Formats: sequence, C-alpha cells, structure tokens
Amino acid sequence: MSSDPRSVVRKFLARPQYEGAGAVVRRSIGRFELKYFDPFLVLDEFSVSAPAGFPDHPHRGFETVTYMLQGAVTHEDFEGHKGTIGVGDLQWMTAGRGIVHSEMPASHGTQKGLQLWINLSSRNKMIEPRYQEMASRNIAEATEDGVTVRIIAGESLGMKSPIYTRTPTMFLDITMEPGTQLQQPIPESWNAFVYVLEGEGVIGTSKSSSTTPHHILLLGPGDGVQAWNKSSSKRLRFILVGGEPLGEPVVQWGPFVMNTQEQIDQTIHDCENFENGFEKARYWRSSDQPTHHQDHTF
Repeated sequence: MSSDPRSVVRKFLARPQYEGAGAVVRRSIGRFELKYFDPFLVLDEFSVSAPAGFPDHPHRGFETVTYMLQGAVTHEDFEGHKGTIGVGDLQWMTAGRGIVHSEMPASHGTQKGLQLWINLSSRNKMIEPRYQEMASRNIAEATEDGVTVRIIAGESLGMKSPIYTRTPTMFLDITMEPGTQLQQPIPESWNAFVYVLEGEGVIGTSKSSSTTPHHILLLGPGDGVQAWNKSSSKRLRFILVGGEPLGEPVVQWGPFVMNTQEQIDQTIHDCENFENGFEKARYWRSSDQPTHHQDHTF
C-alpha cells in the first residue's frame, strides 16, 4: 500500500488537432501548456482513416512508443523494416541517431492509438536505431480484485514486461470494473501521469473530482497512485505512465530532439545531406509513395 500517494497537480483536456496528412490527434504533452514533462516529449491519442496518415518523416534523439487501440497501422522504414501494428500491439522504436519511416492505416475505417515520445539521455541520442515489438497476445496481463493491468513497460501486480527501456519507464494500460479501486507503486524520483481513455475515474485522493476521457492528469510527488471507479455500471480505462527524469537541456526542432542548438543544426544538415545515420534516406521511399530521390526541405 502506498504510504505517500501522489495527488493530481495539473489536469487538462487534450483537444483534437490535425497532424501528418489529415490525421487527427489529441496532444496532451508537447503542446503549449505542457511542452515537456521530463522525460516525456509528446503524448498523442491519434485517429486516422485512409488515405490520411503519417507519410515518410525522420526522427533523431528519442524513442517513439506506439500502442494501438482500434484498427491497425503499417509502418515501414529506410532499413527495410516493415510490419503492421494491430489492436493491443506495441511498437517501441528507438530512433537514436536517425530513422526515416512512415506510419499509415492498414485497414478500412478509423485506426486509433497512442503514441508516446520518450527522450533519450545525451549519451544515448546517437545510438543505432532499434525496434522492440510485441503482439497483443504476448503483453503481460494481470487481474486482481476487478482490476486488469496490461504491463507494456515496467511491472505491476507481480508481473514484469520484457521491454527494455533505455530511459527507465513504466507504461500500464489499466481497466477497472465498476466499484473497484487500485493502488500502484511508482518510483519516488520519477515523473508520472494518467491519461483517461474511457469511463470516469477518481485519481489521486478519494475526494478528487472524477475525470472523463481525453484528460491528462500530472501527478505530484509520492511513491504511488490511487484510483477509484465509483461508477455502478461503466468500466474505467486509463494509462499510467512514469519515467525517470533526465534533467538535461532539451532543444527540439519538430522530429529532432537534442541537447543544443548546434546539435539540431547538425541534425538538419545530416538529414538534408543524407549523412551520419540518414544515408539510406537518399533513395528510399515507403511503398505507398512514389520512388524517387527524396528531398527533405526544412
């Protein structure tokens, strides 16, 4: 049981905005009210229907975590890595020194999911790119007293995810049946937040007001979080995410996140000139786009 439960120190609604090519995202971290919540750069709840999507684009200096809620997305990169992420599937991509990829709808209808950007420390920003992918059926899941936790990263209810997090991170998908409550430990030094997906819940203290979908709740200091589903009929579903703060300067230019402006200038140069990790971008196009010389203009 948490001896020092965290309370909610900030709460706001993630409103829809357009990103990519016609995709609709609700961005909660990475917008003007909350530019950065160390080590988290962006949290998007995205909704995309063909032909909209996220065509070929570069990244450097951080990780992207994609977790699908509905439908499926096909991803493809300039290393020849290609696959489809379906409902409940996870892709943990470490962009490191550089990747160019696309993320496009894989089926008819609306595809929905979450994408979290996690910063990398200065010593890890230029590592080789890597992927960790997990099908829904292989994600650790535990149920106790009407609460089901899918352990995407970190541990809960005695179960641990095999995902390796370079920046120490926990990512839990929690579903609470009506009338249940939860206490989940969180390392005291970490920053943590809750993002509500469905239903209504009380987070922090039992006297807190209830929170509805698309709200992010930033948690204050403490060693854990408490949650209640006080509904008599509706399930509550939310993600709980925590991470160890890096405490380093952040300079971001769109899809590039480094520590200094000079490093950003170098990254733009590398990307435009297909150098230092972007060599394969020169002649690569994803299969749903015309194949010809790629011209990155920033």
